[in-house]
Amino acid sequence: MPSLASAPYEPSRNIVLTPRPAPPIPELTTTVPRQYVHRASVSEVLLTGWEAAADSAAGAESFVVRAQWPRGHSLFSQVAGYQDPMLLIESVRQIGSLLSHAEFGAPFGHQFLMWDMSFATTEEMLVAGPAPTEVELHTVCSDVVRRGRSLSSMRYDVTAVVDGVALATGRAGFSCTSPAVHRRLRGDRPTSTGYVPGRPIDPARVGRNGAGHVVLADDGTGAGAHRWELRVDTTHPIFFDHPVDHVPGMVLLEAARQAAHASTGLPDALVVALDSVFTRYVELDTPCLIEAAPGLPDASGNVRVTVQGTQEGRAVYSAELVLRPRDC
Repeated sequence: MPSLASAPYEPSRNIVLTPRPAPPIPELTTTVPRQYVHRASVSEVLLTGWEAAADSAAGAESFVVRAQWPRGHSLFSQVAGYQDPMLLIESVRQIGSLLSHAEFGAPFGHQFLMWDMSFATTEEMLVAGPAPTEVELHTVCSDVVRRGRSLSSMRYDVTAVVDGVALATGRAGFSCTSPAVHRRLRGDRPTSTGYVPGRPIDPARVGRNGAGHVVLADDGTGAGAHRWELRVDTTHPIFFDHPVDHVPGMVLLEAARQAAHASTGLPDALVVALDSVFTRYVELDTPCLIEAAPGLPDASGNVRVTVQGTQEGRAVYSAELVLRPRDC
């Protein structure tokens, strides 16, 4: 009788061999190319992808743009469990650049001039969780104007969605010009300046931990508590991520935000709405004055603040912000 070791192997007819299912492949996430959003540093890119949406209305084109907001950022830092609202406005800004290049054919090297930017948000949108915030930005582009095959101007509206719930809105408009046209408009403007403004105001007044991110200084006139000089530091690694020949719009919006905090005495209040208009280039080498006019709290405790920037006696931009104190 043969031993079991020498007996030939015969598989049982009652056993059905099925292949083990492969483990699911995780969805991979990366940022969009930094050139699309006019950033030199990859770490400053907030957008992670985009796709055309099927619900475009007549005269408009729709897209779903994805973004990830980091839990920690050297400039847009969390405060008391809330994300920095400027992450929302920076995401809106990056959308315009991304879609202009990727979907509307704007060549790299063309210059963008922002006309206006706005947002309105719920507190829930800004609550910081235990992981980075994943945001869908449903974007509708309209009033698209072309010169030949190149994009000339565009407006777009954004709805920010988290976990399927719409929690904020944004809006912006801009024009786009070729390098040759930009040179005719601007000439050989410098991309740095030797002009040194005054010392930064107390960072605690504007919700900052250190002076490096403070963009307001005493204007030196003693004109009052709600007027400051814009601090322009062209070496700042985020505000001036790459050389430009004027003060970027995000610096002006940060100045408006800081002026709102300082003028109300509410350094930790949430900015839940912002509506801004840009009327002129703000030059790097000329003093720019920032003046805030806070209103009285409304029935909900919200405070509306109007901010205006002037340079050489001319208005260059204005912003209206709504602050919500943390105890409301």
